[in-house]
Amino acid sequence: MTGTSMMTAAHRGNAIGEDLPLRVMVLAGGLSYEREVSLRSGRRVLGALRQAGLDAELRDADATLLPTLDADPPDAVVIALHGATGEDGALRGVLDLVGVPYVGTAAHAARVAWDKPSAKTVLTEAGIRTPDWAALPHDTFSELGATALLQRITDQLGLPLMVKPAQGGSGLGAQAARTPEALPAAMVGCFAYDSTALIERYVDGAEVAVSVVDFGDGPQALPAVEIVPHSGVYDYAARYTAGLTTFHAPARLDAAVAEKVSRIALAAHTALGLRDLSRVDLIVDPSSDAEVLEVNVAPGMTETSLLPVALKAAGMDFGDVLARLVRLAVRRSATSPTK
Repeated sequence: MTGTSMMTAAHRGNAIGEDLPLRVMVLAGGLSYEREVSLRSGRRVLGALRQAGLDAELRDADATLLPTLDADPPDAVVIALHGATGEDGALRGVLDLVGVPYVGTAAHAARVAWDKPSAKTVLTEAGIRTPDWAALPHDTFSELGATALLQRITDQLGLPLMVKPAQGGSGLGAQAARTPEALPAAMVGCFAYDSTALIERYVDGAEVAVSVVDFGDGPQALPAVEIVPHSGVYDYAARYTAGLTTFHAPARLDAAVAEKVSRIALAAHTALGLRDLSRVDLIVDPSSDAEVLEVNVAPGMTETSLLPVALKAAGMDFGDVLARLVRLAVRRSATSPTK
């Protein structure tokens, strides 16, 4: 056992015995486009954990992190990082290497969920509906010709289309193209955030988000949250500016449809091998058919984020839920040396 692992085990012994409050490190910030949102999530998580009685500190994911984990590892980490740093599995893999448990999906499953084309492939193979799509790197457009490729895409998928980065979140670089003339500009906007574009068939309907939590006895779906952006587009501003979006929790769905979207969200969470918590974004069309748009392994936790809204609708306390997940991560690590 390494020195780091021994120190971590010592902290865990105290935590499991409840002689001392759990020591939790909240990681937030990072260098992604979503840094400011991450810091907002991190501060909210920090306050909730402290209110729940845990000894929590907030840290950035920078060059001082590994020395800190070596010198004084916490009992567990809560990842409030958004974008690649918090969601592509790399940081989770590092935490596995140094033997520090963390709340959330394991590294290998996070890698798959982070890449939208890969996740959509897994969902499709599991029989879960998701809008028809194509994923093309920027280099392919340069080599084969953008005009010809875009024509083939519209011939195959029709219009309108939704263009978004293959890897990314918070609505950054995502744009609907309702006409052939709008598609090139949408591609340019997308490529500003990622070298690969995911181009989907656009589906009109009610956008809902279903958060999933698992306290160790199986995943459960929280009430669906219906998202109604006042501008008509759930972009970055609509997501993180109070007053620009109305949330209905629970969503204004018939009971049978609400049960359906919950079932689909649980199936998506399970198919992707996710753990502890996730958020599944879906679209419900006018005929009440539902399709998965994407799955998030590091849901936002700001004052306007969907997971806290869903927890409130379920009558669950945000800090209590986080504390339970922290304790689960500590127990999981104590019984499995690889987690």
